[in-house]
Amino acid sequence: MTMIDEGIRSEAVTFHPEKGLALETITLAAPGKGQVRVDIKATGVCHSDLHILNGDWPVDRPLVMGHEASGTVADIGPEVQGVAVGDHVVLSWFAPCGHCRNCAAGRGWLCTGTKALDNTLPDGTTAYSDADGAPLWPYLGLGTFSNSVIVPESAVVVVPKELPFDVGALLGCSITTGIGAVVNTAKVPMGSSTLVVGCGGVGLSIVMGLKLIGANPIIAADVSEEKLAKAAELGATHTLRADTTDVVSWAQENYGGVDFAFEAIGRIQSIESLPGTLAPGGTAVLVGMTAQGLRASIDPFDLADQGKSILGCNYGSSVARVDIPKLAGLYLAGQLPLDQLIGSVRPLHQAQAALDDLRRGKGLRSVLRPATAAADL
Repeated sequence: MTMIDEGIRSEAVTFHPEKGLALETITLAAPGKGQVRVDIKATGVCHSDLHILNGDWPVDRPLVMGHEASGTVADIGPEVQGVAVGDHVVLSWFAPCGHCRNCAAGRGWLCTGTKALDNTLPDGTTAYSDADGAPLWPYLGLGTFSNSVIVPESAVVVVPKELPFDVGALLGCSITTGIGAVVNTAKVPMGSSTLVVGCGGVGLSIVMGLKLIGANPIIAADVSEEKLAKAAELGATHTLRADTTDVVSWAQENYGGVDFAFEAIGRIQSIESLPGTLAPGGTAVLVGMTAQGLRASIDPFDLADQGKSILGCNYGSSVARVDIPKLAGLYLAGQLPLDQLIGSVRPLHQAQAALDDLRRGKGLRSVLRPATAAADL
């Protein structure tokens, strides 16, 4: 990075609706009121990034990609009080406004005032521009596929300096979503019978969350032997190949259905089948994100007659500044093997290859490191 009159230059991976992914040099403005500049040390590659590339979530503006990351605070703007230069931090993609009805009720994951989903800073602006001075917009309010970012203070969570940056990056989205789905959204009681459909980064985090709270059995279903093996390593008591096993019939024949079933892919067919895996009174939890506009069919008589429930899960119903430090502490105490979720670590310029692997369902979670971070890790 180089300081120049008009701001700070940074290498970044961008997405332009008309031409796709690109690696380019962008310019960051100095942090404004309530804003923080963070030097990115590691950033995860998430299915939500892939949804943009695939056109599942249409956008009308060029974006700096990426939304789960960790790093160090490099500079702060006026009125920033909760973080200091040098702090190690995890970035939360869903920066709450702190003022709406849901924020006041402690449900920041349902904030109606956030601008994150508009891909802007809280004031509706962006701190990023391209080589010609045209605006680039931060994906989910962050844009972490970059050497440096400008983010609102509400997106910055201070964590212990002992926490590895690679693990911290995944706490920004996938881990917090998956474990939060268990402990916050579904509030799974100890000893509950459970099923996880889809063993990517979020699904494996769900498996870890279920083991943490003492669920039994923990059934994991996927089409990848590699992911199923990792699920067993992380706590799954049974693994099923979803492409060769009728998961609904298996769950009913072996357990009479499960108490809690989690869908972590965002695939319509598995969403539609999920209620059928439940025992009477069971709960289906939709964690995976689908493309916009899709519809799923369910049997309403079965839901009513058997007292079944369906829960939607956004960000694991988590309050980032509460839940991320808790999860970091559990990792450092040896109670959550979060580092085992990381399948590959690549330089930032290999973002396209990491996203291609994600599209093919190949490997575990990928983490990207900016070139400036390589010497620090």
